[in-house]
Amino acid sequence: MAASLLRMGRRGCVKAESWIHLSRAPAAVALSTKSGAPMDPIQKLFLDSIREYSSKSQASGGLVDAGSAYDKALAEEIAKLQRLYGGGDLESFPVFKFTEPKLEEVSQK
Repeated sequence: MAASLLRMGRRGCVKAESWIHLSRAPAAVALSTKSGAPMDPIQKLFLDSIREYSSKSQASGGLVDAGSAYDKALAEEIAKLQRLYGGGDLESFPVFKFTEPKLEEVSQK
């Protein structure tokens, strides 16, 4: 199966027979939540930890387990950037305004 997955066609495309193997790949089947197949215990622990982190992140509104030292360091860095770049809002993307240059027509002699 690995050899057919690595085999490439003349134009650099994966051959049609390789797509059959890709669609039947065990990792793709295990990751799909719609297939009622039992999940690998390690994979289940990984997905559970991701879900737990996501719920903690949404509850805290930012980084999980970020202490006061992190908040202090972040505030210092933001203050340093505002001093370097003249203040302003560092959270939003800057708005650029370009004016049309005034061109003068030059006559050729």
